[in-house]
Amino acid sequence: MTIESTLQIDRATKADMTKIQSIIGDYVEAINVMVRDTPEQMESYLQADSGIWLACDNNKTIGCVVLRPLPQRENACEVKRLYVKDSHRGQGIAEALMTALENYALSQGYKSVYLDTKDDLKAAIRFYERRGYEPCERYNDNPQATLFMRRNLTASI
Repeated sequence: MTIESTLQIDRATKADMTKIQSIIGDYVEAINVMVRDTPEQMESYLQADSGIWLACDNNKTIGCVVLRPLPQRENACEVKRLYVKDSHRGQGIAEALMTALENYALSQGYKSVYLDTKDDLKAAIRFYERRGYEPCERYNDNPQATLFMRRNLTASI
């Protein structure tokens, strides 16, 4: 799969909050989940130990992923809100977003990455499994999540 040359994946800044809110709104509608993060929490994900990556095609935001620390787990972080609009799926964008997030996590000293998902998101589960994520114990109180996964990070991402 090739990614079109107009695609850009960048770590977001506070100046991108409107784009972030818009794409997260698209995510909520498409995935049919309730986002429990406040705007202040979303802004806190722009700190050095966290991050939000946006995928843009011709300056139009078409995807995102969020990284946040998991203080209850040593050297661990969590993936949240991985999403690519239907119109741009199958082009390797989710792969590029996750690679950017995992490389950043590794550079920040994180040793493992956790995520939660729902059983009905079969394509997402297969995607995570291909990236080396494996089922693990429940690590949070997200009432919408039915499956919890974890990946050890290595320098060979």
